Amino acid sequence: MPRIALRVSPADNVVTLLDFHQHERVTQDGLSLTSEIPFGHKAALCAIREGEAIIKYGVPIGVATRSISTGEHVHVHNCR
Repeated sequence: MPRIALRVSPADNVVTLLDFHQHERVTQDGLSLTSEIPFGHKAALCAIREGEAIIKYGVPIGVATRSISTGEHVHVHNCR
């Protein structure tokens, strides 16, 4: 069963993964994840360049510290 990914605003460039199928690498919308991502963590909806804002809930919540690929885990290792 594909993972559930929550996108709150059309402006968001990340989704939050909301279910416990941690080993599943495809979301219900067809986003292919590049790795296993824990419950409640974020995945990139599109490529995000270094220095670009991470948008969640329609507002910036951080900045990418390096380039992030579509489907990649977005967390403290690549944003601040």
